[in-house]
Order: sequence, then structure tokens, then C-alpha cells
Amino acid sequence: MCIRDSSQTVQKCLEINDYLLGTMAGGAADCQYWERVLGMECRLWELRNGSRITVAAASKILANITYAYRRQGLSMGTMVAGWDKYGPSLYYVDDQGTRMKHNIFSVGSGSIYAYGVLDAGYKTDMSVDEATDLARRSIFHATFRDGASGGIVSVYHIHANGWTKVSRDDQTKLHARYFPGKQ
Repeated sequence: MCIRDSSQTVQKCLEINDYLLGTMAGGAADCQYWERVLGMECRLWELRNGSRITVAAASKILANITYAYRRQGLSMGTMVAGWDKYGPSLYYVDDQGTRMKHNIFSVGSGSIYAYGVLDAGYKTDMSVDEATDLARRSIFHATFRDGASGGIVSVYHIHANGWTKVSRDDQTKLHARYFPGKQ
């Protein structure tokens, strides 16, 4: 599983713990704060239960928190991704407490552009290199077409042993890679 996100100044991929990542779209303060709270809740779960929290349980905690604060002015759309005893999982959670599981998501103002690339290139049997390139390409196109999507492309690989940061690229340096000959 690969996860991608971008920003010109803000790190939009949040490292919740060694096995979970979160992304943020919307209010940076809301996303950073509540995902930091989620990290603490996940650690408390581990201490209470003597085992690692599942991605489903972590996303449910975040959805319960945002549901409790709905209509209070929160602004966040996030993905919670990780690997647990059931394998890889990806959940979308928003500021109204909505929670959905799927294989691919894109959140934020550049999502329509990223989805165009993801829909055209996603396959269930992709290699890690193919998946990371698709992730990088999808966010490049989002940042190229949508000024609010940022300029730094971070790609992570989520695997059974946690997550690995694969790359962090300046969007302008990817232009030649994804639009060759159009300098």
C-alpha cells in the first residue's frame, strides 16, 4: 500500500505511530491536533490491551471524535492507513464523523486531478515500484492543476513491518518526468 500527499510548506502525511499514517486536507491545525490525539489513543489502546491497535479501530476512534465535534467548525478530511494483523487497510474519515474503507482515496482540493490518474493506472496486482510511481504521478498532477494542493510530494510504502518513507520530491522537479518535452 502506498500513500501520497503534498504541500508547499506543511507536511501533510502525519506519522501516527510506527504502523499508522494519516493524511490531512482542510484545516492543518484540526488535522494535526486530532491525529496527534489519535496517536495517544492508539498508544493507550496498546497499553490496555497488550497488542497493537487495528487500522479499523484507530479510524473508528478518529471518526467518533470528529462525530462528537460535528457542526463545531472542524475542517478536515483525512485518510488513516496502516498494516495490522488483517493486512493493509485504508480508511477515509472526515469532520462529520464519516468513515469509509476502500483501496484508494484522495482527499483535498486536488482530488479530482489525482483521481483521474489513479482511476487510469490503479491495478490490484501492482509492484511497489509501480504503486509508488502511480502515487507520485497522481499527486504531481493534482499539484500541477490545483494551486492549493501544494508543491512537495511525499510517498510512503506501508508494509507488514510498518511504513517506509520512499521519497520527498519538489513538484517542479517532477514536471520533466511526467511531461517530457514540455519544458
